[in-house]
Amino acid sequence: MAEMTSAERVMTVLRCGEPDRLPHFEWIIDKKVRHALCPGASTEEFTVRMGLDAMLTAPDFKTVQVAPNRFKNEWGVVVEKGEEQHSTVVQAVIETMEDFEKYQVPDAFAPGRFDSLKKLVAKYKGEYAIGVHLNDVLSIPRNLMGFQELMMAFCLEPELVRKLVEMSVDLNIRLAGEAARFGADFVFTGDDYSSGQAPFMSPDTFRELLYPGLKRVVKGFHDHGMPAIKHTDGNIMPLMDMILDAGFDCLDPIDPLGGMDMAHMKRTYSPCFALKGNVNCATTLVNGKAEEVVQETLGVIRAAAEGGGLIVSSSNSIHSSVAPLNYLAMLCTIKAYGRYPIKLDFEASGAGEAFS
Repeated sequence: MAEMTSAERVMTVLRCGEPDRLPHFEWIIDKKVRHALCPGASTEEFTVRMGLDAMLTAPDFKTVQVAPNRFKNEWGVVVEKGEEQHSTVVQAVIETMEDFEKYQVPDAFAPGRFDSLKKLVAKYKGEYAIGVHLNDVLSIPRNLMGFQELMMAFCLEPELVRKLVEMSVDLNIRLAGEAARFGADFVFTGDDYSSGQAPFMSPDTFRELLYPGLKRVVKGFHDHGMPAIKHTDGNIMPLMDMILDAGFDCLDPIDPLGGMDMAHMKRTYSPCFALKGNVNCATTLVNGKAEEVVQETLGVIRAAAEGGGLIVSSSNSIHSSVAPLNYLAMLCTIKAYGRYPIKLDFEASGAGEAFS
């Protein structure tokens, strides 16, 4: 097979096709890991130098610092930045329906909203797949209310939950339209639905309050010509019929801590949608030996690479506790053994010795 560009490789997989080789990218690569492998590299520079396959960005929402490590964003929400690159909500803005009715959602069409995307498109369109992080039905309501308050509202104020979900869906369809207009290739949403044990809400509650919006937002992404990758950690099996029916093109990260099995997902759901994951970033990539990383990565390839439709990556992200050489071992294994046709009829013992 002729060599594909990274953009062609990723988009082929999102159509459940077989590329020239397995693509790889991560939602987050913590700067500690990046700088250990490529000193001083930004995420963009790291992607180029390490041969990853996607450039990722998000809408540009303004923030102002209000305290040490705390920032207020355009949503009115105060977040705190810790050791990891993602932030934690510490002050929400909506408690009641009256609060919701007064609330002004950020403008999807505000000047500068997609400046970061425009820069990536100008430099990398057609070479790398360009993904934009949007939301579907849970993260925005959670951020605006707070997690515990939202969980209570599922029982006590379902109409408020419906309104928040509608707001999220409407805004993200508008954002998707702008992202597509400026050249994004795909959407990824990061609204987590589950813990390692079970979904945060019952399947019946999900079906009633979230599922209609989920179908509508994925249709909106597709109407703008962009496939969508769904990220959610945890045990999502009780919700799988609804996630599948919503029409996502790819599911990530097939969380091993949630009991999610890559081989089962491939057998059961391919070619309904592509799969992304699931090398364990809670244990193996943190404190495993390099040989264990190699073997687990090969296990993911064996389980799900046949016929295409697979992106090999961590089971969430390359966070600050991931051992840099373990990440490098995973990346090198993907590159060494991920070319189609996949041939893994061998013993790869000792393959991790170079990273020890």
